[in-house]
Amino acid sequence: MRELISKCKLLAFLFLLTTIALFPTKSHGKDSIKAGESINGSTQILVSAKQNFVLGIFTPQGSKFQYLGIWFNNIPQTIVWVANRDNPLVNSSGKLEFRRGNIVLLNETDGILWSSISPGTPKDPVAQLLDTGNWVVRESGSEDYVWQSFNYPSDTLLPGMKLGWSSKTGLNRKLRSWKSLNDPSFGDFTYSVDLNGLPQLVTREGLIITYRGGPWYGNRFSGSAPLRDTAVYSPKFVYSADEVTYSIVTTSSLIVKLGLDAAGILHQMYWDDGRKDWYPLYTLPGDRCDDYGLCGDFGICTFSLTPQCNCMVGFEPKSPDDWKRFRWSDGCVRKDNQICRNGEGFKRIRSVKLPDSSGYLVNVNTSIDDCEVACLNNCSCLAYGIMELSTGGYGCVTWFQKLIDARFVPENGQDIYVRVAASELDSSNRKVVIAVSVSVASLIGFLVLVVCFILWRRRKVKGKVQSQENEVEMPLYDFTTIEIATNHFSFSNKIGEGGFGPVYKIMK
Repeated sequence: MRELISKCKLLAFLFLLTTIALFPTKSHGKDSIKAGESINGSTQILVSAKQNFVLGIFTPQGSKFQYLGIWFNNIPQTIVWVANRDNPLVNSSGKLEFRRGNIVLLNETDGILWSSISPGTPKDPVAQLLDTGNWVVRESGSEDYVWQSFNYPSDTLLPGMKLGWSSKTGLNRKLRSWKSLNDPSFGDFTYSVDLNGLPQLVTREGLIITYRGGPWYGNRFSGSAPLRDTAVYSPKFVYSADEVTYSIVTTSSLIVKLGLDAAGILHQMYWDDGRKDWYPLYTLPGDRCDDYGLCGDFGICTFSLTPQCNCMVGFEPKSPDDWKRFRWSDGCVRKDNQICRNGEGFKRIRSVKLPDSSGYLVNVNTSIDDCEVACLNNCSCLAYGIMELSTGGYGCVTWFQKLIDARFVPENGQDIYVRVAASELDSSNRKVVIAVSVSVASLIGFLVLVVCFILWRRRKVKGKVQSQENEVEMPLYDFTTIEIATNHFSFSNKIGEGGFGPVYKIMK
């Protein structure tokens, strides 16, 4: 038992030494430095006013290099920003100082390892670590930043930081993973807002997309719930002429962060003070259907315990044998290529994360007028969708070249209308067309009958009126005159008799 206790004490001591190695003990810090002041990396640090964050030199576990970074003050081993990622210090003799308004990290020979490179040159600059974790350079007495670390993220998105593009800075800010768990140099993965076409949040390994969130669709990303406040944080997306940015805002006292790890996995987490650990809210990719292009071109993914790929309506597997072996990357091809002015139409696929909407794949129109007709008249158009606009109303999106990375999302998906050949329009559609045609023909026939009846009635009424007018124009005689003319209705004047009575000739 004593031997077990001794081993536990030894392990605890080794852990303490590791923590000390990662975050060396330093003198109590202040939150800012001014021109002419410097920080000795081996002994001094900056601490934000409310002691939320620390800036200083750290050594990753198992590494011989040192880096200038920012970390949470009361949460162990959580680095949120690194300055000299690809230019580490080889010993603890580095220092920080101002040079012409820029913060400069120097090595033991005064060689520059990193600089803030401020666009302006403040007359009286101050470098301050804020309680948000943002390290800023500003003119003394001013709240306008000439440089800030939030514009140059590492692998972590903190509340108040923004990913994406800003017209003010001209920057397109993105997360960049560490190379490994203990190596903060630039890794292979990035997470950013893809600005071409409809905005999308995309993870890339080099230039290759590994994960894609759905395109921005008015008040949400396709395939996701509308952006709204939660009990922990509030996601924000701004899509305007001035900026296209994604950010998170805390809605409680909890500490929240979004991190991109060395394997390209995104982790949204908050600090659980009771458990003294990070609690995961979600990870992306969430399942294999989130792997970009898993089902290939014109495939669509369904996830239920395991992923399952199917071809979109009107398509079939390009390599059937591979699909039987669950190898779907070759995607699908059309069953019938007669889709250009050959009686083709559209079939609706409900509740999907819309396909990749990069710039070369989509055309966006802020008017919904004749969306289907416009797509039908362009033989290159593969599909269309109705887009909610953030300003209200609806617009039209059309897809070209290919439809890739779509998946079924029953709760938060959108509808897409895929172009199919006439042979793919099912019998129910034909019955509808026939029924409509018959209905239209019947309506036209009925209208013809009504018009004919109206014309017939008009002619009959007109003839009756003319007859009455003619009768009115005939001469009228009194009875005495008629009696004298017929010689008192003499038999000798009678010339015949018909259905209306005897007929007499008139005496002249």
